[in-house]
Amino acid sequence: MITGFSGLYSQSAQAQAKEQDVFVPISKYIQNGDAESLSAWFATNLEVDILGTNNVCSKQQAKQIVKEFFTAYSPKSFVINYRSGKPPMTYAVGNLSAGGSKFRITLFVKTQQEGNFIQQIRIEKE
Repeated sequence: MITGFSGLYSQSAQAQAKEQDVFVPISKYIQNGDAESLSAWFATNLEVDILGTNNVCSKQQAKQIVKEFFTAYSPKSFVINYRSGKPPMTYAVGNLSAGGSKFRITLFVKTQQEGNFIQQIRIEKE
């Protein structure tokens, strides 16, 4: 009976870890400046706020905007410092060192039946 309980606990722990892991690949793509792979996580329409320019745009438009940012500011490192929220809406705040400048990136991710999608990405200069 105890074995069954620990198996149930580990499944629950794995499910919780899986929810938290959504930011692991996203972080990797930001650190690598990989707008193409990052855009796979974009919602069909999302809010993109880069250096004070705010747009609600399509996934394709957002990919182009982020790609232009990564071209202008080549990422060196990205670390998530804070995560919060519960599904269906979680968010993370991290620091990006890119192009000799430092930025704060805030990501809002919505969990849906089809998967996890970035609803909003905000990049601010520190």
